[in-house]
Amino acid sequence: MDELDVQVLVVGGGPVGLAAAIELSRHGISTLLVEKHAGTSIFPKARLITTRTMEIFRAWGIVAEVERTGMPREEFLAVGVGSSLSSDDFVRSAAAIERDAPQSPTYAYLCSQDHLEVILRRLAESAPSAEVRYGTTMTGLRDTADGVEAEIEDGRSRTLVRARYVVAADGARSGVREQLGIEVEGPPTLGHMISIMFDADLGFLPPERRAALSFLRNPPCAVEAVDGGRRWMVQTGYEPEEGGSPADFTPQVCLDAVRGAVGVPDLPVDVVGVMPWLQQAKVATGFQKGRVFLAGDAAHVATPQGGFGMNCGIQDAHNLAWKLAAVLHGTAGPYLLETYTEERRPIAARTVDESLNNALITFHMMEGHLSMTEAIEQQAGRRSSEGLVLGFHYESAAVVPDGTPAPEPDDPYRTYVPTARPGHRAPHTWLTSAGDHTGTDGRISTLDLLGPRFTLLTPAGSGWLQAAKEAAESSGVDMEAVEISADGSGGLTSPTWAREYGLEESGAVLIRPDGHVGWRSCAGQPSQEALLEALDTILARS
Repeated sequence: MDELDVQVLVVGGGPVGLAAAIELSRHGISTLLVEKHAGTSIFPKARLITTRTMEIFRAWGIVAEVERTGMPREEFLAVGVGSSLSSDDFVRSAAAIERDAPQSPTYAYLCSQDHLEVILRRLAESAPSAEVRYGTTMTGLRDTADGVEAEIEDGRSRTLVRARYVVAADGARSGVREQLGIEVEGPPTLGHMISIMFDADLGFLPPERRAALSFLRNPPCAVEAVDGGRRWMVQTGYEPEEGGSPADFTPQVCLDAVRGAVGVPDLPVDVVGVMPWLQQAKVATGFQKGRVFLAGDAAHVATPQGGFGMNCGIQDAHNLAWKLAAVLHGTAGPYLLETYTEERRPIAARTVDESLNNALITFHMMEGHLSMTEAIEQQAGRRSSEGLVLGFHYESAAVVPDGTPAPEPDDPYRTYVPTARPGHRAPHTWLTSAGDHTGTDGRISTLDLLGPRFTLLTPAGSGWLQAAKEAAESSGVDMEAVEISADGSGGLTSPTWAREYGLEESGAVLIRPDGHVGWRSCAGQPSQEALLEALDTILARS
């Protein structure tokens, strides 16, 4: 048997596992990813990439590639309802396309998972400290004195892998979660579903009938645009209690389902594939056991309505990677890893609940409790979810509170209120730059200053630069300090950023490697001791 030593073993090669491998590599951690399937997904599955995930992709340098591969935003923001795509009662509505423009340097996008995984796989395989093996199954996992041992097989050989930690991103039916004995909580299965992917020319539909997602009542189903061209997907269901099963969906049944959804009995259709799945809303009772961590669908399963599941999982990986790296590099205490569940599980639970709320709109329409007009208004309104995807915040031992209250918007699902309060995502503010950071339009976002390290932002001339340099040298923590001027006297300029971050002229804010504020001094004298104390708290060093 071959043997291999790595710092982290990632089980599962979907978007979440790939994100974990990419981010761990950015932190210099040796990683092996194993995926039992021979290649990336052939089904679209998830499609929506939220604003926060696009910000992570911006840091990875893949936004342009994702945009080239994805669909026009004008189409993805549209939702339709009706008896069929061709019926007289079909109505369509779209969310305001510029709603999220001031809140981020990027925006939500639609790129189907089968295309996205190709992009992420290429990036992971190019990472210097990551190895990716498809067609490889983990067949055994056990604890050791200082880590874990896993056996993997690829059909030709077996390998013993010794790792310090394991990230299980092996999906909703996670074998790792089952082995760990971690339970899941949530309502009973909401539906036994079938996805029928097909190719057809629907160009005869006028623009007001084209939407990325349409909910139809005759027969009850949903139609999704996959590539903005000929590829589409019908999602329908069956009832096991009534004797239904995936075997019922013969080629003819699938063909009839597609033609019924479009409303054209003789439509030329090529059925590409059929995939059964369960519509669920579940959260694991814990995200960690010993040296093994659950991420993505292994930890939480959202309904597909809202498009939150994949994004929540990618942010799991983003949160966990820097913590694993800090412990493995010896700059953090092991208790830092306990904050992964503390921080991510409440966010996952809220995300799953909101996805369930979205699904209930459709259920109520199908049951006749909502008219089509009421349903489309509610569905289109729920497409705006920046309060959920940008406004979430962490409360844990890895955050130093500053005593300020959290924003309380009237609609915390839709409305995002920027704040640099500790625990929140660092707000986006456009800066002008005369240096190397300048973007193609002469601007740079505050988010572009962040990286796989701690970042201190402070007004120019505050004196915090020297304190940060001394704290970094003393602590051994990778930290970069950046000054931003209000009047153009420095390299980076914004007349409003300090106010938006809640800072006076002598203030400073310390941002964690995952882009969330860890500590803030709104005013006061620069202090190496204050920074060291903050780092010790965040990194569980004291």
